Amino acid sequence: MTKQDSHLFYQGRRRRPVLDQARGIYMWDVDGKRYLDGSSGAMVCNIGHSNENVLAAMRAQMEKSTFGYRLHFETEASERLASKTASLMPEGLNRIFFVSGGSEAVESAIKLARQYAVESGQGTRWKVISRNPSYHGATLGALALTGYDPLTEPFEPMMRAMPKIPAPRAYLDGLDPEDEATGHHYADMLERKIVEEGPETVLAFFVEPVGGASTGALVPPKGYMERIQEICRQHGILLILDEVMTGAGRTGKFLAGEHWNMQPDIVVLSKGFAAGYMPLGAMAAHERLVEPLLDAGGFQHGYTYAGNPLACAAGFAVIEEIERSGLVANADRMGGLLMSRLEDLMQRYEIIGDVRGKGLLTAFEFVSDRHTMAPLPPSLRAHERFVDIAYENGLIVYSRRTRGGREGDHILVCPPMIVDEAQVDEIAGMLDQSMRQFSDEVHAVLPAGA
Repeated sequence: MTKQDSHLFYQGRRRRPVLDQARGIYMWDVDGKRYLDGSSGAMVCNIGHSNENVLAAMRAQMEKSTFGYRLHFETEASERLASKTASLMPEGLNRIFFVSGGSEAVESAIKLARQYAVESGQGTRWKVISRNPSYHGATLGALALTGYDPLTEPFEPMMRAMPKIPAPRAYLDGLDPEDEATGHHYADMLERKIVEEGPETVLAFFVEPVGGASTGALVPPKGYMERIQEICRQHGILLILDEVMTGAGRTGKFLAGEHWNMQPDIVVLSKGFAAGYMPLGAMAAHERLVEPLLDAGGFQHGYTYAGNPLACAAGFAVIEEIERSGLVANADRMGGLLMSRLEDLMQRYEIIGDVRGKGLLTAFEFVSDRHTMAPLPPSLRAHERFVDIAYENGLIVYSRRTRGGREGDHILVCPPMIVDEAQVDEIAGMLDQSMRQFSDEVHAVLPAGA
């Protein structure tokens, strides 16, 4: 296949090499060049590529069946994964609904919450509060919760945008993230928004425990998560954790919410849940939400591939591999090492203004001035340029813009959870090599003294 033969289109005209194979944390193109997958794809490949145990489980399932429609059959694979998933969730979240990806999981959570409100006599509740910036998916329902202007603005006439509160970006506001007062400062914005909207109209609060692409691995300030849970309980509002990126062990716990002992009403999962071996996601809901719907005739929602046996067999094998290999603990250990390497990088390059993250969900953000935290000029498109430089050097990383999608370039460094100490050092060396080139380019165009 030549470059000219492609009939595909996605987000732009940029072309990349053709992938040949992938093993562990490395990938090779058809010309033999090796790349280190420093972002696990899009924070997906948590257990690395081509794990033989998962491939064997998929082959075994393919010999039995690859599809069984949920209205015609129950399948052993989906029942087994549902039971396993429920065992890993907070108490009471023992009803599992499978989907094919994160956007579908978010849509499912929104609709389950709304139908529960209707069936329980709370039909005035329909507003779902989220944060700005945030990212919860690409479908219109998920975009209504998303705070990322370039992705949402073209479609605003087609959707009903939901209320937003500011994300707790203490590092930009000059506040101490280790001070509980800081956490309460941001969490209390939720209560004010609830009162402003009318508590009787607010259905749920949707939040990533650790920020994903839109805020670049943002860890909430001390006291924030506990306080938002308290506020939700006081007002009878459902708390929904978006663990699409953070779940399946990436932050050093199976769910990131476990770092704060969260007891949500709904959790949504995808990405690392099947680690890229098959399209798979899940919504885990508290039984008190699901039972009234089943009594009333069922959940008015569904997808053709929900509970696909091949996807579920892969997902179960991924979780087995995470547990067998101790990958959650490894994510915690290697995440600490990676964070120290990023902090060393920050000491050497003044255009890095912040390093943050938890476990193997880490990021650094570029600035033109550390004292004011002024971003680099948007015209530099620094987030794209750094990714290209790193890619040329054989390192794959992920980027977005932190400040509403318009400015505030950050780079996510999130290798597979199988990464070892030598490989963390390899990543650090490749980042340093890429930063030297990038920093020289930036300083060549910034005004003197910037």
